[in-house]
Amino acid sequence: MMVERTLHFISGLPRSGSTLLSALLRQNPRFHANMSSPVSGLITSLITGMGGSNEYSLFISDPQRVRILRGLFEQFYGEEFTQPVLFDSNRGWCAQMPLLAQLFPASKVIACVREVPWIIDSVERLIQRNAITPSAMFNFQAGGTVYSRADGLANAEGMLGFPYNALKQAFYGEQTSQLLLVRYESLVSDPQAVLNGIYDFIDEPAFSHDLHNLTFDAQEFDLRAGTPGLHDVRPSVQAVPRPTLLPPDLFARFSNDAFWQHPQYNPHGVRVL
Repeated sequence: MMVERTLHFISGLPRSGSTLLSALLRQNPRFHANMSSPVSGLITSLITGMGGSNEYSLFISDPQRVRILRGLFEQFYGEEFTQPVLFDSNRGWCAQMPLLAQLFPASKVIACVREVPWIIDSVERLIQRNAITPSAMFNFQAGGTVYSRADGLANAEGMLGFPYNALKQAFYGEQTSQLLLVRYESLVSDPQAVLNGIYDFIDEPAFSHDLHNLTFDAQEFDLRAGTPGLHDVRPSVQAVPRPTLLPPDLFARFSNDAFWQHPQYNPHGVRVL
């Protein structure tokens, strides 16, 4: 049951290392970690369904709401999940920090971040690599340009824009003691230091990870999403420099968006690895 387990969350920006981080964490036999789960969306649907649009919401008390929401986690992570520490991944969790603090006060949120132009570049590289296969990232619609795709990603409800705004909400909110930012650049250049920081943050004993024998298979999901390679993880953790595919003006448009890089914009002292 969930009462015997520790629950943490992986969130943050797309194309910023959450799959790589999960592939590393799951090497620890105490941990369960995977790619994005449906729990965040189910929680949102439950909260909506128990709200004023339900004519019987008068008969649902707040303590009942809390039990129902906790029960969703308990039932989703049932007996088949035997690990004592569970990491649930979803980019939406940063937008739900107040809820998580109420449901699971001891939980922590690890937010993966990356220099924003390279997020746009990573998505564009996937799209161009799979030019004959429309991607779910753009509602399976072909066509467009690198500029229109960047606009779609960055808008308030876009694949990048929504989690970016959610990250800012969490970064400047009241639950910052439960938040840790993990930079993609740090994860691929010094993974052991990042893992040590994560273990310290979640108060878990150190574990010796194999940084050169990673496995993660999400090929079926990626094919269904029309984006082969979306969750590929290299066997070894390494930084691979490359030139950008983005035109210079588009790259420059997002080059100052990494607010977490600047201590003067971190009034609550959120830890950034």
